[in-house]
Amino acid sequence: IPYLYAWTSQPWKTQYWVREVMNRMYKNHIRGLSGNDDCGQMSAWYVLSAIGLYQVCPGIPVYALGRPIVNKATLPMQKGTLEILVHNNAAANKYVKEVKWNGKPLDKPFITHTELIQGGKLEFTMNDTHQ
Repeated sequence: IPYLYAWTSQPWKTQYWVREVMNRMYKNHIRGLSGNDDCGQMSAWYVLSAIGLYQVCPGIPVYALGRPIVNKATLPMQKGTLEILVHNNAAANKYVKEVKWNGKPLDKPFITHTELIQGGKLEFTMNDTHQ
C-alpha cells in the first residue's frame, strides 16, 4: 500500500512510509516479521524495497520507485547488468531528490521492466526534505 502514493501528487509519501514499514515491521530476530511470510512474499517485498523498486501490480511490467536503503546493488539482468547507486544515503535523508536512468533524469516515479532487463544504471540522490 505505501507504494500507491507514487500515483498521486505526493510520491514522497511512498519514500517515507516504505522506510517506516521497513524499520518498524522487519527486525533481525525470531519475531522479525509482523506476519506469516507465505511463499517468501514479505521477504521479497523487503529485498525489492531495499533496492528502491517494487512491482505493485503483478502482471503489469512497471516498478514504482521507492527509497533504497542500500548504497549500491548490482544485478544480472536478461540483456545486461543493472547497477543501482544511491548518493547521499543516510538515515536522515529519507527522500529522493532525483533519480537518473543511464544519466538522464526520470520525470516520473516509475521504471518499466523492459528498461530494467536491458541493464543500465539507476541512480538515486537522497535529500532530507521532500520536494
